[in-house]
Amino acid sequence: MHDLKSIRDNPEAFDRGLARRGLEPLSPKILAIDTRRRAEMTRAQELQAERNRLSKEIGAIKARGGDAAEIMAKVAASKDGQALAEAGAAELERELNVMLATVPNLPADDVPEGQDETQNVEIRTWGTPREFAFKPKEHFEIGEALGQMDFDRAAKISGARFVVLFDGIARLERALAAFMLDLHTREHGYREVLPPYLVRDNALYGTGQLPKFADDLFRTTSDHWLIPTAEVPLTNLVAEEILDDDTLPRRFSALTPCFRAEAGAAGKDTRGMIRQHQFEKVELVSIAHPDTSVEEHERMTACAEEVLKRLGLPYRVVTLCSGDMGFSARKTYDIEVWLPGQGRYREISSCSNCGDFQARRMNARFKAKGEKGTRFVHTLNGSALAVGRTLIAILENYQESDGSVRVPNALRSYMGGVETIARA
Repeated sequence: MHDLKSIRDNPEAFDRGLARRGLEPLSPKILAIDTRRRAEMTRAQELQAERNRLSKEIGAIKARGGDAAEIMAKVAASKDGQALAEAGAAELERELNVMLATVPNLPADDVPEGQDETQNVEIRTWGTPREFAFKPKEHFEIGEALGQMDFDRAAKISGARFVVLFDGIARLERALAAFMLDLHTREHGYREVLPPYLVRDNALYGTGQLPKFADDLFRTTSDHWLIPTAEVPLTNLVAEEILDDDTLPRRFSALTPCFRAEAGAAGKDTRGMIRQHQFEKVELVSIAHPDTSVEEHERMTACAEEVLKRLGLPYRVVTLCSGDMGFSARKTYDIEVWLPGQGRYREISSCSNCGDFQARRMNARFKAKGEKGTRFVHTLNGSALAVGRTLIAILENYQESDGSVRVPNALRSYMGGVETIARA
């Protein structure tokens, strides 16, 4: 959510930020509604003051034994007028909030200009893609040939964009998730959380998925929503709270299933596990002081990168351009892992600094010692990592000519010492 006072004070800066997102100016519409709302509020206050003055006159007239009927009628009319003005102000405030709720966050000053992913900026790479003595296969070819990845049976049970994993590959996914959580909690200082997977409207509103992206979500018959990412429950842990500044940053990590309708993904990645309705992800969330959120963003991204380094998976980091960022982000780094079967880098993590955008929607604040008022916290989130996509990267990067897959050294203890996944 945007700060209305900031829009009033500098509407040109607000519209410039929207323009960088490829959006039309909105400050004239927002300020026009706000002006009418404030006029109604002023009118209500004036009528209240008038009624207070008339009420005193009524008391004086009655004390003298006079007839106060005419003034009493004015008081009644003033009360009705105030009620109408307050109702008008409330309706305009609702209209204003509905409009602001669908306006994305503004890009940070150092976010590169651009309209789509082709204008994202690579900032670093790590690792050298392996040279194969044979034509590398894609993950679904490897998994199906091993008899441990079945899309047809999944479709029979649940439809398209689901998979059933068996044996070594199923265990590899479990090992990956445990490895990631252990790394982030034992070495990176994140607090492990097991949150609910079903949330209410207000939680999704707080992190920016509602109201604009309802079609991308799954909703239950009890008016709960299946989480699209653990970012939702983890960030909402501080909703409606006032934190002490010496408790910041608060760092949370969780392994959860994620559920996405993929409403806009028709025809994209229809083969394999790249784009699924259900997948697992280890998420990182930080609740940070505004003065340190930029540094926290760099730290979080480094934590996500460390997973890939320990697994020996080549990757690159790109800064998303202004037109390619998610709704709530003010700056985002994408980490893209090398997939030899596709011969290109594919996204495996997004790490975003949302500034105070989500905090305003959730009313999440902190109080500094010695200060009277409160300030909004900054929220950050990042995938570290999407477990299924990391599994894909291992299958493709560690495949052998006989169809087997070597297990990375970092995972062998989690696999009970197994070094190779082969067909049974």
